[in-house]
Amino acid sequence: MNIPRPEYPRPQLRRCDWRNLNGQWQFEIDFGKSGRDRGLIKAEALKGEITVPFCPESKLSGVEYKDFMPAVWYRREVEISEAELEGGKRVILNIGACDWKTEVYVNGESVGTHIGGYVAFGFDITDKLTAGKNVITIVAEDATSSGLQPVGKQSKVYYSHGCDYTRTTGIWQTVWLESVPASYIVSTRYTPDISACKLYVEAKTKNADGMTLRLEAKFGDKTVGYTEAVVHGDLAVAEIKLDELHLWGAGEPNLYDLTLTLGEDKVASYFGMREIVYKNGKFYLNGKPIFERLILDQGFYPDGIYTAPTDEELDMDIVRSMDMGFNGARLHQKIFEPRFLYHADLRGYLVWGEHGSWGLNIDGYSCYEGFIPEWIETIERDYCHPSIVGWCPLNETHKGQNNQFLRTLYDLTKALDNTRPIIDTSGYVHVKTDVPDEHDYDQNPETLAARYLPGGEREHVTFVSEYGGIWWKPQDPDNGWGYGNRPKDAEEWIARYKGLTDALLDNPHMAAFCYTQLTDIEQEVNGLYYYTREPKFDPAILKPITSRQAAVEKE
Repeated sequence: MNIPRPEYPRPQLRRCDWRNLNGQWQFEIDFGKSGRDRGLIKAEALKGEITVPFCPESKLSGVEYKDFMPAVWYRREVEISEAELEGGKRVILNIGACDWKTEVYVNGESVGTHIGGYVAFGFDITDKLTAGKNVITIVAEDATSSGLQPVGKQSKVYYSHGCDYTRTTGIWQTVWLESVPASYIVSTRYTPDISACKLYVEAKTKNADGMTLRLEAKFGDKTVGYTEAVVHGDLAVAEIKLDELHLWGAGEPNLYDLTLTLGEDKVASYFGMREIVYKNGKFYLNGKPIFERLILDQGFYPDGIYTAPTDEELDMDIVRSMDMGFNGARLHQKIFEPRFLYHADLRGYLVWGEHGSWGLNIDGYSCYEGFIPEWIETIERDYCHPSIVGWCPLNETHKGQNNQFLRTLYDLTKALDNTRPIIDTSGYVHVKTDVPDEHDYDQNPETLAARYLPGGEREHVTFVSEYGGIWWKPQDPDNGWGYGNRPKDAEEWIARYKGLTDALLDNPHMAAFCYTQLTDIEQEVNGLYYYTREPKFDPAILKPITSRQAAVEKE
């Protein structure tokens, strides 16, 4: 049977003994959220079917239901062998992402609940399993319009409109089973120190107090570092002195392989040695000024909505961006899956991590519960990726916001990760930020340039984190949504793109920009590519405009 998205979903903590559960599941929409009362937890069957990991709104799911779904149910039978339950082994059920409040049952008994629509979670289901047939049942509740949960660019009304698009409900990333020994590695955290040529490692473990963790680093086929550390409680802390320093950088994806061994548990991982700093109004990558040429990437796909149809398509969006001259992306209003970050690591592609904060009411205090737990999970999950060069939890907040919430988010993010710059809220109303950024869709290159030069009204801004968004839909010019006035022809579009981009590259006080956007999405038509991923303009024309040397890089 062909399994959709068959690749291992967690590239930085890979095990050999795992089973992909993507494919056909039984499925039912629960409009009244009455499924528990109606006995769906122990039902012999659900009414329909769905292809996991695609959301029911998507074509690839086989359901393609576009209206609001307050709750959805999934059911699948799995065979468990006696060998999988012998010798103290544990079986972990992992879900890459499920939007939004999820409860999992095994053989009719609850094994755990998770709140949040973007980050992976897992439950040890061993004690509920028996050798032979077992039933996994999952229910996800989703209240997109409630104001209590981050939904990003998912439309809060029935139709897609403006810059809000088709919703995602329920499972939208890979579901998999993993067999681990009784003592195993839960998660890792890598902090590179390029000046000392060392990697600092923290490994969280389970049932391993007093055991020895062994770590071997390789570059290519050569071992370049080895160390051991004793687990105290559930944590092992180690430093690996590297014999060779190979820096990870933009377009220079030097990565080390890392093997971690804890008793019978052996996992494969990798890391990059790099340092990102923002100081004196500039970004420094490995000690050298770098202009971050970013594209706004929202991670939507015509047939899969939030889910790329294949792993190759995740990588190809990075290739498409680089073909246009960009060295990175602002991952906008969505927490991207680890496989995307893996490909960014492999290509030396710089990205900013952001939550899908839109939809969450941040005027009062209920926002803490709806946002912070998953933001913590996000930083813990993605901390080790060298491609992530900054964090931005919120986007385009407003003057009526709870400013203490923004301060808390900044302080929390800095406490969890003090190795990367942080923007509290991208756009307009900053409360506490490392980088002063601005969104500016002025379509006139002259007035755009003047605003950020010394003496201009926004001279303190060093990162225009949204600009451009030039409308282009020649096939149907009267239908669509975009920024500014529409160019009359391709020549005018290219001239405007060059003028706006030059205005920022030539500013010696500008450190980064982010062009809106990589692709069209449904009715929004300001992409460099159509929604189908076909280029609107020859990349050979746009790449020299985007990638030429910036003023900040000439020093």
